[in-house]
Parts: sequence; C-alpha cells; structure tokens
Amino acid sequence: MEIQYQETTSDLLTRIDIHQKYGGRDIDQWMLDLLDMPSFPSAGRILDVGCGAGKQCLLFHRALGGGVNQKSRAEITGGDVNPELLAKAREENARLGNPLTILDLNFNQRFPFDDNQFDLATCCFAIYYAVDIPFTIRQMHRVLKPGGRLFSTGPMPANKQLFYDLIREATNNKPIPPMPGSSRYGTLILDAMKATFANVEVHLFENPLTFTEVEPFLAYTRASLNEDRKIWGSFFDEVDTFESVMARIAEAAARRLERQGKLVMTKVVGGFLAQK
Repeated sequence: MEIQYQETTSDLLTRIDIHQKYGGRDIDQWMLDLLDMPSFPSAGRILDVGCGAGKQCLLFHRALGGGVNQKSRAEITGGDVNPELLAKAREENARLGNPLTILDLNFNQRFPFDDNQFDLATCCFAIYYAVDIPFTIRQMHRVLKPGGRLFSTGPMPANKQLFYDLIREATNNKPIPPMPGSSRYGTLILDAMKATFANVEVHLFENPLTFTEVEPFLAYTRASLNEDRKIWGSFFDEVDTFESVMARIAEAAARRLERQGKLVMTKVVGGFLAQK
C-alpha cells in the first residue's frame, strides 16, 4: 500500500527542537542504552534506513567516539529518498569532515548492498511509509550479518493523544484520517519483523511534552500537519481550510490551558529490537 507522504527539513527540525525543549526524557539516550553502544564492535558497520537529515547517523558517530575530522570506530551509512533531507544530511556530514556515507536509498526497492554486510540496521520513524512492509524488512534482514540487529522506532496507538483530542474539539469531531505510524507500527510492522527475524524485543518509550504556553504546542501541531499534509489533505475542504482549522485549534488549546494550567502531550514510541 502506497502512503502519500512528504516531509520537509523545516517541519522535521521544528518537531525535533520542540521535543528537546519541552520533553521530559531523552529518546536518543534511551535508544543508545537499548543498543548498548559501548559494546558495539570496532570496525563494525551501521546502516540507517530512512536517515532523513542524518540525525541518527550523527548520534551514532558521536556515541562511537567520532568528532569533527575524526572518524568513529564504526562505518556509518545513511540513506534516504528525500533530496531536501539528504542535502541537509550531506551538509552536516561535510561540516564534520565527511566521516559518514550518505546515499540515495529507496526502501521500496532492493537495497544496493550485498548480503550479510552490516552489524546494525536502524529505521527510525520511517518504516511505516513503506509500500510493501514485509519486503522492506526482508531487505534489512538480508543486508545484516548473521547475529546482526535491526532497531526501529515508531508511534504507538496511544501516541500524542492531546494533539488528536484538540483537533477533534476544534472540528466538532470531524473524522481524523488514519495515521500511517500509529495505525500500522504496533501491528503490521511488528508482525512482519516477528515473521522475518529470529528474535524481536518490544520496548516502550513515553515522553511527556509539557507546554505552559499555547504557541509551542501550535508550532508542533502546524509542523505535524505539514509533515503529513498529503495524508491530511482530505481533512480540509473549501470551508475548513488549513488556516481556519489551525485558528480553531489555537482557541481549543487556549481553553484547555486556562482550565488545566498546562498542556501535556505524551509521546508513546515503540522500539522494536530484532536479531538475525
């Protein structure tokens, strides 16, 4: 099934910045702890599928001893299909002296790697946009070495309920389109991983984002609606335009903030760790 999806650098970086400023927990540290990065083999190889602007690649680079003009103790490759995000990843890579390999990679096609090449493959907040999820997961399985691991992250059904609650309130309970992540990640993706890998662990990460003002919540909402604007397209019509809905969400958020003194939106993320 093809998912209509488009993400821009500005929307992605806005959401990342808001997570860092208003979240109570650090998802990057959670992931590094789960992967036990200190034990990662020297001269090991990592592939980040759907690398976007390179966030995970840069995280691994730093965690494995890399710096500016200094390679880490792993060979790190990131691939994505979005040219705007890839340009940002290449810009960051150049700033560090090009320690990473950043390439065009469409996870709906056979990966341009031989079998049994990588010790770790990751796919964070991306796999649920695959046209054929089992195919993409089999490709990640294929390029992993025996004993290699796949780590993926994605939103669970309980993710950011305040976001959806305020949209419903603002639109008189207008039906919200199914989101590719929360509607597929804990079901189709998890099932496909269990069918392909010898062992799959499920870990949950909950991170409350606490806002004492309306504006940062609205910035997150705008970036999220923009991020999935092809999916949300049918939600808006000539009467309920994007800006009119945003104005009503702002009113609903202000009322909630006045009643409760803060807006708390909890991110609920699943981390699936599989071994070949």
